Amino acid sequence: MTALNAVTDYTLDGEVGVITLNSPPVNALSRPVLEGISLGVAAGLADDGAKAIVLICEGRTFIAGADIGGLGSRREERPIDPMGDLERSTKPVVAAIHGTALGGGLEAALCCNYRVAVPSARCGLPEVNLGLLPGAGGTQRLPRLVGPQKALEMMTSGAHIPAPQCHEMGVIDALVEEGKLREGAIAFARKVLAENRPLRKVRDINEKVEAARGHPEIFAAFRKANARKFRGFLAPEYNIRCIEAAVNEPFDQGIQTEQRLFRELLSGEQSAAQRYAFFAERQANKIPDVPDDTPLIPVNTVGIIGAGTMGGGIAMNFANAGIPVVIVEVKQDALDRGLSVIRKNYERTASRGGITAADVEKRMGLITGSLDMNALATVDMVIEAVFERMDIKKDIFTKLDAICKPGAILATNTSALNIDEIASVTSRPEAVIGLHFFSPANVMKLLEVVRADHTSKSVIATSMKLAKKIGKIAALVGVCPGFVGNRILGQRQREAQKLMFEGAMPWDIDRVLYDFGFPMGPFAMSDLAGLDIGWVKEKSNGETIRDALCELDRRGQKTGAGYYDYDENRVAHPSPVTEKIIQDFVAKSGVNARTITDAEILERCLYPMVNEGAKILEEGMAIRASDVDVIWENGYGWPVYRGGPMWWGDQVGLDKVLAGMKKMHAEMGDLYKPAALLEKMVAEGKNFTR
Repeated sequence: MTALNAVTDYTLDGEVGVITLNSPPVNALSRPVLEGISLGVAAGLADDGAKAIVLICEGRTFIAGADIGGLGSRREERPIDPMGDLERSTKPVVAAIHGTALGGGLEAALCCNYRVAVPSARCGLPEVNLGLLPGAGGTQRLPRLVGPQKALEMMTSGAHIPAPQCHEMGVIDALVEEGKLREGAIAFARKVLAENRPLRKVRDINEKVEAARGHPEIFAAFRKANARKFRGFLAPEYNIRCIEAAVNEPFDQGIQTEQRLFRELLSGEQSAAQRYAFFAERQANKIPDVPDDTPLIPVNTVGIIGAGTMGGGIAMNFANAGIPVVIVEVKQDALDRGLSVIRKNYERTASRGGITAADVEKRMGLITGSLDMNALATVDMVIEAVFERMDIKKDIFTKLDAICKPGAILATNTSALNIDEIASVTSRPEAVIGLHFFSPANVMKLLEVVRADHTSKSVIATSMKLAKKIGKIAALVGVCPGFVGNRILGQRQREAQKLMFEGAMPWDIDRVLYDFGFPMGPFAMSDLAGLDIGWVKEKSNGETIRDALCELDRRGQKTGAGYYDYDENRVAHPSPVTEKIIQDFVAKSGVNARTITDAEILERCLYPMVNEGAKILEEGMAIRASDVDVIWENGYGWPVYRGGPMWWGDQVGLDKVLAGMKKMHAEMGDLYKPAALLEKMVAEGKNFTR
């Protein structure tokens, strides 16, 4: 064995030279790895005993992508061309893949003549999720193997494709036995030599791209089918343009197109925001006062109190991860209804190909129902998911304290109530924590983990670890009204309502926020959820616009009318009825309606959100500004290409945000008082996120 550099070894196995990369944790394409590839190819070519070369990695994975932290940095270093070295090799090169070959890792493999993989491996080009495109020839090589349609699907989704599927598509040339990758790759290389196979280069395989030439409808149809999904994002469109170049341009010209578009994205605001979001999610798992070696509490069984929408959705998360769940309800019909909804959700997923029929039964088999809280006596964690009333929750936790075994975690799914007060009725407040799932809980990624005054570090560490196991993105927050997400949402909702009384129509406000990148505006969201949530007909007296709408049976999409009018396809249209109701309310209030610009709507809705985020940080209710952004991107639809409210505030300029808040404060009172931290950051010339 010869060490070529700190991360690369070269050995000769018979007539096959083996380049081995070992750069923990994921063999990312750092400078040493890139140099190692070039050195390895050179060693193999210089070795007269080597007739073929295998590129393989130690550790848990093949090259899992680029060194993201180094993207965009300028380095005055000796230029190297490992991809070119692989492709220009005069001896056949076989990439041996396990774990994942992602991004630059798959691009390196595509520069080899052949690729083999174990069945558990996965391949993909996920750069789109960082606001980028593959910049090492992947956009030109992948379509030549799988065809433009498959390349479009892979590159604009960033999906990690299982090796057997990659084999079917032509990305992988052979599957080898698990645990015997090295032997299998060397055997494949010897087979290539024995059969005298040509030095096949992906760049020269043109049949599939030539077949698509002259058929622009392929790309037009794909853009149309995905217009809603790609709305606002630059990277998917740039990836599509590169694949168009692969079809319509010679390879070298296509590479130039790829490089030009890659540089545009890399230097743009969207990719910067998306890369920030990538690291922010990982940073959110790090709790400064909870060490990595904090003892974890084994959670092998979970109890859920409440079989409604939230309880059922929460239960699905654990069943999906293979953790048995007991759901407790007070009435049999409510329990049966909840279990039925869970089954229907699973069956709907199966009908779309997401899981198999066997998976449905397996997961349902992990969920049992009971009408007796004593069924929770042996579970490791209980999550309460009942109506948002403090008296009900305190009663439940009093009972849980008597029933649950010592060491069990007692969690509440409350979205706003004081968890310290809930914990006060137990003899073990250190075991109480908030786990605020977002609806629908089986779909939404965010989990606000709410730390109460006495919550133990082990309970916090366990909850954060468990969140990852069930596929959630967790952020630790403190106890305050609305916690972090809903507390900031309250600022936007208040301003939307106030703007409506000043002259802006609901559809004006919704349009501005939709154009900013939100999935929908606050009034469209209210119509979707139902205006009658929490509304009681017998107590309604027309005091609010919502009262007036509900009294006319305009309760949202479900009744065909709310703030908007809806056609038979539930397409929203501005409503003259709503406009008249609003005008009447404005007239009664004595306010003179005025014309409000889109710019003012945006500032009025978003600046107070940034300001509230600053107050949250002042109070220590969130650890980092980036945690606030993680919450808003994953729980409230803040467009990831705008980085979250705190990142966005930095980009706009905190001095502008402060000036806007001071103006609102002077005109509308103390609700708009600038946060002390915001004033401090501006005075010191600092930013929240960089």
